[in-house]
Amino acid sequence: MKKVIFITRCLLMAAAIILLSDSKLHAQNKVNVVTINWNNIIAVSKMTPTLQIVENPMVRNSSPIHQGTFKALKELGADYVRYVPWFPYPKMAVAELDPPGKDKTSWNFTYLDSTMQAVMEATKGHPVVINFSTTPAWMWETDSVVTYPADPYQPCWNYNQGTQLRDTTMKELSAYFARLFSWYTKGGFTDELGKFHQSGHYYKIPFWEVLNEPDLEHKITPRMYTKMYDAIVEEIMKLSPETKFVGISAGHERNPEFFEYFLNPKNHRPGIPLDCISYHHYSQQSWTWSDQPIEICQYTYFEKAEALFDRVRYIENIRKRLSPNTITMINEIGTMFSAPKESGYKIPDNYWNLSGAMYAYIFLELTKIGIEVAGESQMVGYPTQFPDVSMMNWKNGNPNARFWVLKLLKDNFVPGDKLVNATYNNALGVYVQGFITNKGKKLLLINKKNTEVPLQLPDEAKNAPVSIVDITTRENPPMKSRLTGNNITLRPYTVAVVLLKE
Repeated sequence: MKKVIFITRCLLMAAAIILLSDSKLHAQNKVNVVTINWNNIIAVSKMTPTLQIVENPMVRNSSPIHQGTFKALKELGADYVRYVPWFPYPKMAVAELDPPGKDKTSWNFTYLDSTMQAVMEATKGHPVVINFSTTPAWMWETDSVVTYPADPYQPCWNYNQGTQLRDTTMKELSAYFARLFSWYTKGGFTDELGKFHQSGHYYKIPFWEVLNEPDLEHKITPRMYTKMYDAIVEEIMKLSPETKFVGISAGHERNPEFFEYFLNPKNHRPGIPLDCISYHHYSQQSWTWSDQPIEICQYTYFEKAEALFDRVRYIENIRKRLSPNTITMINEIGTMFSAPKESGYKIPDNYWNLSGAMYAYIFLELTKIGIEVAGESQMVGYPTQFPDVSMMNWKNGNPNARFWVLKLLKDNFVPGDKLVNATYNNALGVYVQGFITNKGKKLLLINKKNTEVPLQLPDEAKNAPVSIVDITTRENPPMKSRLTGNNITLRPYTVAVVLLKE
C-alpha cells in the first residue's frame, strides 16, 4: 500500500512539473495583450463581497487573537457578515441544553453572548446575517440521551443526532428560536414555566438565517426543512416584522430538489416570505490528500469552481421560475488543502494566495451571473477547526492573503458597477475584467497559476495606480504603487486592481 501511495505521489509530482514547465513556456512565448471595450456592457453588478465568522474558541474574548480578529472585521466594513454559532461547541451554540422540567429550565447564555456582542459591535452600521444554527439535541428522537462536554471549548462532533423531531407540530422548535431571538432583540423572554429572563440586548437583526446545512446536519428532507422554516419564521415575524429571512443554507448545491421544493410558494404557509436563499461551495483536491503540489491544487480548485458556475446557473433558473424576487447568498466559499487530521500542519505560504485568487475568480463569475452576495469562509479557522479556510493567522492574529483579497474587492467594487467586455489571451490562466464604477474605470486582474505572467494593458493604463495582493505581500494590506508604462507582470496567484484615468 505504501508503495502504491509513493508511486502515486511521484506521478502527481511529475504531472505538476510538466504543467509548471508548460505554463512557463507559454509565458515566455506569448504576449498577453489586453483590450477593453468600454461600450460593451456585459452585466450590471448586484454583488456584495463579504465573509462568515464561526463561533469557536479562537474567536472568544479569552483568545490571544480575539482583539486582532475583531479589529480586522471592523476595519473591513462589510455588509451581510454571517455569524454562525455551530454544533461542535454545544455550550457556545445552544441556549437550552437540557429539556425543561416541572420546576426548572436550563436556559443559559453565558457562552453565547460574548462573541455575539463582539460581532454586533464590529459590524455596527452594516446589515448582518445571524444564524444560531444548532437545535437542542433533546428535541430530536434518538436512541439514547445525547451528552455534551462540560468544557465549553471541547468539541463534540456527534452532538447533531436524530432525523425526526419529537414534536412534529414544530411548536417546541419554533418557540425555542423565538425566545432566543427575543433574548437578543427584545431585552429578554419568558420561558416555558412563566419566568422572565432579562438580557438587556436590543440588537437590530436585519437577516435571520434558518438552520445551517440541513441536508447534512440531521439529514433533513426538503419537505421537513420547509415546515421547520415556516414555523420558525412565523414566530420570529411576530417579534420583528422587518426582519428578512434566509432559507435553505445547503451544504451542497448539488440537490435540485431542495430548491425546487423550497422556492415554490405553494409549499409554504400563507404569508411566509421567501426573501433569500443560501448555499455553500468548497473546492477540494480530487486525489489523495497528502503532499499535493500547489500546481496540482490550482487546477483542481478552479475546475471545481467551473462546475459550481454551471450549478449556480441551473439553480438560478429554478429561482427565477418559482420565486423571482428572492435573492441569492452563496455565503460559504473556500478551499481545502489538507486531510482533516492533517489540517493546519502542512499548508504552504502560497496556498493562501491561491485560495484568495480562487475566491476573487468566483466573486467575478458570480457577479456576471447576477448573484447578490458572495461570502468567503471563514474569519478564523485553526488546526482541528478547518484551518484551510481561515482568513487569520491563528498564531499571531494577522489577516492573511485570503482576507486582504476580500478587502481589495470590497473596497473597489459595489452593486451598480458595470462590467464590460475584455479581450486577452486567457490560455495563460489570467483573468481580466473591466469595471465602470462610480470612482472611475477599473481593471480586476487575477492570476490563477503558480507562474509569472506579463500583461500589456490598454494605453489608458499608463502610470495608473494599482493595488496588489500577491506572494510578496504576505500578511500585509494590498501593496499600492503605480504602473511603469502600461505593462504589469503578475506574480503567482496575484489579485490586483488597476484604477484607470477618467
